[in-house]
Amino acid sequence: MVQLVELDLIDLALSLGLIGIAIIISLWQRLKLENQVLLSAGRTLLQLLVIGYVLDIVFALDNWLAVLGIIAVMISIAAVVAKNRIDNNLPNLLPIVWLSIFASVAITLSYVIFIIVQPPNWYTPQYLIPLAGMLMGNAMTGASLAGDRLVSSIKQNHLEIETNLSLGATPKQAIFSYQKAAIFIGLMPILNNMLVVGLVSFPGMFTGQVLAGATPLNAASYQIMILFAIVLTNLIVTVLVTEGVYRRFFNESYQLTL
Repeated sequence: MVQLVELDLIDLALSLGLIGIAIIISLWQRLKLENQVLLSAGRTLLQLLVIGYVLDIVFALDNWLAVLGIIAVMISIAAVVAKNRIDNNLPNLLPIVWLSIFASVAITLSYVIFIIVQPPNWYTPQYLIPLAGMLMGNAMTGASLAGDRLVSSIKQNHLEIETNLSLGATPKQAIFSYQKAAIFIGLMPILNNMLVVGLVSFPGMFTGQVLAGATPLNAASYQIMILFAIVLTNLIVTVLVTEGVYRRFFNESYQLTL
C-alpha cells in the first residue's frame, strides 16, 4: 500500500483556494453566500486546528482522565446544540438531552470497545475519541430531529391529544403515534445512508482509513461496524429523548400543558 501523503501548512493554505472558488461562484451567480461560506470555513479551520493540537496533547498523555474529559466536553456541546434545535422553552430539557446522548453513546461505545475492537487499554485515545465523536455527532442529529418533530406534533395536534386524554388514554397512549413518527425521523438519515453506502458515496471512516494506508477490506470492516453502532446509538437516543420530551408537556394530573 502507498504510504500516507502528509499535508503541511502550504497544502493547508492551498486548500483555501477551494473556498475562494466557491466565493467566486457565489459572486458570479449573485447568491450572496460569501459571508456564510467565509464564516463556515473560518470556524472549520479554527475548530479543527484547535482540536488537532488538543488531541495531540491527549494522545501523548495517554491518560484515561484526559480522554474522558475530552469526551465529556464533546457530549456537553452536543447536548446544548441538540437542545437549542428542539425547543428553548421546555423546562429541564438540557439534562434530558445530555443524559440521553451520554447513555446512548456509553452503551454502544462500551460494546464496540470491549467486545469488538478490544484495544490494549479501553481508554486508548486513538480508538475511544474518534469512535465517540462519530457516535456523538449522529446522536446529536438524531436527538435534534426526533425531539423537534415530537414537540411540533404535540403542539399542532393538542386538541386530538386532549380528546384522547378525556376518553381515558394515558399521556403515553395519547402521544404514542407522534413519538413513533419522531423516532423514525431521527433514524431516517442513517438508514438512508446505509441503503446507498459504497454505491453512491464512501463514508468518512472508510475514506480516511484508505487514505491513511489501510487496505480497502479492513476499512470496509471498520465502516460496517461504525454504521451498525450508529444505528443502535440513534435508536437509543431518540427513544430516550422523546420519552423525556413528551413528559415535559404533562402535569402530575395527566393534563396537557402547552
